[in-house]
Amino acid sequence: MAAIEFAMVAPLLILMMLGMVVYGGWFWMAHSVQSLASEGARAAIAGLDPVERETLARGFVGVQIQDLGLRADRAAVEVESTSGLIRVNVAYDISDHPLMALAAIVPSPPRIIRRTAVVRLEGY
Repeated sequence: MAAIEFAMVAPLLILMMLGMVVYGGWFWMAHSVQSLASEGARAAIAGLDPVERETLARGFVGVQIQDLGLRADRAAVEVESTSGLIRVNVAYDISDHPLMALAAIVPSPPRIIRRTAVVRLEGY
């Protein structure tokens, strides 16, 4: 009787474990992309004009992305600089990541991770 019950529960446990692995990896990548956006925006503060701010933000994201274990060719960075704000948008495509191969079994998280960070240039 116990063997029959385990045989019925085992597939559910395997699905739950796969879900934890897929979503745990997705949350790790989402956190890494948010960190890139935040730190890129902070790096851009040192720029004197919008062109220099964009260069600093893109440069920081380009260097740090590999330290986080992500691929630079899968990331898209946009930098918007107005008179009082710097906004850094980072989009990372995870559609070919090995974890997403497991996502066919469980409900899949979004294939594009988009995160934004905003830093004020003026007083508060």
